[in-house]
Amino acid sequence: PLLLPPLLLLLLLLLLLPPPPAGECRGAGAVGRKDEHGLFVTDYFTRTPRKLSPFRSFASIELFHFHIPEDTVIAVWNLITFKEQGGTFGDQCPDRSITVYFRSGAPSVINPLHTHFPRDTAVPGSFALTLTWTLPNRTTGVFNVTSPLPGDWFLAAHLPKDEGKISVKGLYEECQYLFQPQLIVQRLVNIAVLYPGYVTEQSMAPHNRSCLYKVFVPSYTSRVLVEVLRCRGAEGCPLWLRLRAKAPPLHNSTALDCREHAPCQLALDLPFWQHWYYVLVERHPGVPGTVSFQVTVRLTGRCRDALGGSGMLGHWDALGHWEVLGCSGTLGCSGTLEVLGCSGTLECSGMLGSVRPTLRNELDTFSVHFYIFFGPNVSVPPDRPAVFVINLLPVLDSGGVLNLELRLNVSSLRGENVTVFGCLNHEVPLTSGDNASATCETESLAGFLLSVNATASLGRLRIPYPQTGSWYLSLRSLCATEHGFEPCANVTAEVYLRAYLSPCINDCGIYGQCKLLRTNNYLYAACECKAGWNGWGCTDNAEAFSYGFQLLSTLLLCLSNVMFVPPVAIAVRSHYLLEAAVYIFTMFFSTFYHACDQPGIVVFCIMDYDVLQFCDFLGSLMSVWVTVIAMARLQPVVKQVLYLLGAMLLSMALQMDRHGLWNLLGPSLFALGIMAIAWTARTIRRRHCYPPTWKRWAFYLCPGALIAAAAVLLYAFVETEENYFYIHSIWHLLIAG
Repeated sequence: PLLLPPLLLLLLLLLLLPPPPAGECRGAGAVGRKDEHGLFVTDYFTRTPRKLSPFRSFASIELFHFHIPEDTVIAVWNLITFKEQGGTFGDQCPDRSITVYFRSGAPSVINPLHTHFPRDTAVPGSFALTLTWTLPNRTTGVFNVTSPLPGDWFLAAHLPKDEGKISVKGLYEECQYLFQPQLIVQRLVNIAVLYPGYVTEQSMAPHNRSCLYKVFVPSYTSRVLVEVLRCRGAEGCPLWLRLRAKAPPLHNSTALDCREHAPCQLALDLPFWQHWYYVLVERHPGVPGTVSFQVTVRLTGRCRDALGGSGMLGHWDALGHWEVLGCSGTLGCSGTLEVLGCSGTLECSGMLGSVRPTLRNELDTFSVHFYIFFGPNVSVPPDRPAVFVINLLPVLDSGGVLNLELRLNVSSLRGENVTVFGCLNHEVPLTSGDNASATCETESLAGFLLSVNATASLGRLRIPYPQTGSWYLSLRSLCATEHGFEPCANVTAEVYLRAYLSPCINDCGIYGQCKLLRTNNYLYAACECKAGWNGWGCTDNAEAFSYGFQLLSTLLLCLSNVMFVPPVAIAVRSHYLLEAAVYIFTMFFSTFYHACDQPGIVVFCIMDYDVLQFCDFLGSLMSVWVTVIAMARLQPVVKQVLYLLGAMLLSMALQMDRHGLWNLLGPSLFALGIMAIAWTARTIRRRHCYPPTWKRWAFYLCPGALIAAAAVLLYAFVETEENYFYIHSIWHLLIAG
């Protein structure tokens, strides 16, 4: 019943959406829907509903992983949210807004609390959507993406931050907010492939709006040039030419109006390596008749090496494979070279230093070091950049933090004012043709810039949740002059380079814990902060507890157990030695459990935390148990049997669930029932109310009952994370009283 309405909604939505821009400019067929704009295949994906939690850190969000296939023209997410309370629909639950984040390639780096990120941290962007409630117990939101990037997509969802109330398990039915995303994608089949240097003839019928092609761009490509030739239509060349990487073009993609440009050539510098580029030839609206044209693609490659004035040139062969040919030693790589065996002209533009690979050494999950051959010290020549590649594995490496560290060897500068610039970019190295340029961005690309010099010899960069694939680091040395930066002369700078993948930033510091989390088969890491510290690396101290506050809270929680000394003294004086032993046990383990349970740095653990917690809970329950049983004044044998039976049953109950409400109420009510039966029997036998004196009721039983009731009310309804240290200290005082 839950899946059927959203599925029908999605199918109806896909039928009503405008058709994606693709032309029927190709042959072959496919299983799927067909209209005048091409052949489609529809895929449907869904995920199991999960309970959402209030946001405290990234460890408290729910993460969903999807994979979008190539050639997808539209993706539609149906976001279903519903409430539950006690196994039924939670109509009485309050409406709480739900925030959903979308990102391609890696999980979103979110910051809903607006905390500060650690220094030298690059924050990638993502898209956020807030869902509002349209029905009392459920709501549905739709989010569609036209021409989405193929590969991994991640959705992160959470509730707003709450007041941090500590609720007793089982006291009342908790409202649960469940979230379930569903995905439908439509992808084109058999898109026509363009081969560089070859001309493709095309005729666009009057009922067709556009034609879609794709071309593969290999490594060491510096420029993609798409040209429309011999275009003939009713009004000259009424075509738009659009180009985009990885997915079909959008309305804001790189475009050219062929009516205003002759020849109609669309060029793109620094394309992504090892990716498909999509070419869309689109008819102007309202232009009648058939339009005929030719499409061709030319690729310009970079020289891969420069030794003795020679370089390496790449080209496509007739089978679509990228081959490497040697450039002529006399021509070098400064001019335009025509490669034999290919009908087009492929150029060798500029000098690109050899892309040096890195050696991957996996130490643990998200603990990977990338070693450089003949490193870690690298030489940066003055005439060309030094380029390195770091390969991050799909899915496996996107859940950690990519760290980069540059340290300049000042002694290698020989007194020159040299600055080494590092540019880290995804999927293509950013190396400017201008030898004096110190930028790390172009009109369509932007990388991460680092710089080191004699004054600041150390530079760091951290990228949480990096996109997988190839990351290229380009190092270039420039000398500072009065007119800006200029190429250095005969100065080869030496730089220590360290690149590694870690689970969290600085292991979350001393005020955080790095947690390894899993959603289905996807692993990721996140910091869980404590002691009021916040942020992605637990470095934001805006709400942090001071050392004095931490010391005060620890002393209050520990020293409040001294209140058990009077009950011990009274029990020993009254010859209740077994009860006194239980009180001493409770006082000891409660003191050291709270000394070990502190969130800050004022922590002292004498044994394993789990053992201390078990003994503290057991001692607290046993104290209530033996006190009430002793008040019943049973026969010694019966009392000892109940003591032993209670210890065994309470141990079993605590092993099953330590935070359940009935672990406290069950033994207490059972013991009170035994006491009530014993007192009733004694009253009947004596024909007089027991206890017999009013002083015992006025000065002992009634105050004790009021103290116990106040303790239970504080424990169940008042305690929060912010007031825990003093409310729980009062609980210690009351329970001992």
